[in-house]
Amino acid sequence: MSNNMQGVLWAIIATALFTTVAAMGKIAVTEYNVLQILFIRQVIVFCSAVPSLVKTFPGSLKTKHPLAHSFRLVGAFVALSTSIWAVAVLPLTTAITLGFAQVFFVAILARFTLDEDVGIHRIAAVVVGFIGVVVVMRPGLDGLINAYALIPVAGALGAAVAQTSVRKLSQTESTATLLAYQSIFVGLLAGIPMFWFWQTPDLADFTLLAGIGIVATFGQWIGIKALRLGEASIVSNLQYSKLVFAALIGYFWFSEIPDSYTLLGAAIIIASSMYIFHREVLNLTGKRTPKS
Repeated sequence: MSNNMQGVLWAIIATALFTTVAAMGKIAVTEYNVLQILFIRQVIVFCSAVPSLVKTFPGSLKTKHPLAHSFRLVGAFVALSTSIWAVAVLPLTTAITLGFAQVFFVAILARFTLDEDVGIHRIAAVVVGFIGVVVVMRPGLDGLINAYALIPVAGALGAAVAQTSVRKLSQTESTATLLAYQSIFVGLLAGIPMFWFWQTPDLADFTLLAGIGIVATFGQWIGIKALRLGEASIVSNLQYSKLVFAALIGYFWFSEIPDSYTLLGAAIIIASSMYIFHREVLNLTGKRTPKS
């Protein structure tokens, strides 16, 4: 497999995990503040990175790219906090669908900050995928006539900044270092307001909150691996598969039954992602020149 193909496969797994986190957050946010959920999540992410950090401390926290880390941390905080907020005020599928604006932001940022060759085929796949999103949202786009729609869009921009930053940083920094910086600084930003917002959870709720952190940790480790292997503009295109996972989770967890629009849109979205994957297969087998 080429690095891009491996990145695609890992990205699909990470996407499934992050969709699960969003669904768990939708349950938790009915009782707990967004920042408390985020704080507990980041504490668990940090704990997962501690063993690797200790082995090479303090070198494990040294970096030659402090500015890239800064952009990544700001983007990650915006993306993580708004992702929980969005599912609190919007239906799960709507929140995730609007978050697909990230793909457009990544394509633009990857072109200008990572010098990736975002060619006509990748652009076409992104556009086709978003057409699938529009189909799911209905031709009238009723879901967009809502001020709350700006929340996941802002999160999409933050996620795009974080993702392109991780793509650059992952070439020189370890996964543990990347997770440590994010968990420490995002955790601090979310932790300071805990003096006012903290609610002590019972055992069942603590299990849910800890579960969010554990699943998110696996998702972040796998997501960084995907970005380490694959180009950002390709890996980002797999974000569309979130809609498929959201439809499945919505059915089994929230008794949401996908209608014909959702099924048609999902088919278009899957086709756009598979097109990119197919071109990587052709590239690997030498049946086409490696142009994007």
